[in-house]
Amino acid sequence: MNEVKINTEFIKLDSFLKWCGIASLGSEAKMYILDELVKVNNEVCTQRGKKIRIGDIVEFNGEEYKVV
Repeated sequence: MNEVKINTEFIKLDSFLKWCGIASLGSEAKMYILDELVKVNNEVCTQRGKKIRIGDIVEFNGEEYKVV
């Protein structure tokens, strides 16, 4: 599991995908989310603006990213 540090209370899901290098562009992050390829805490998430907080686990393409 990869650990990704954020310096704020939360980060929006599309921004998180860019922050940890899953997506290089916002439009790429949007496509991944709308195509139901991203899970947050083991549930498929289709909300680009979902607030990701410390302790959440984001999963994409078999990789897990824990927010610390």
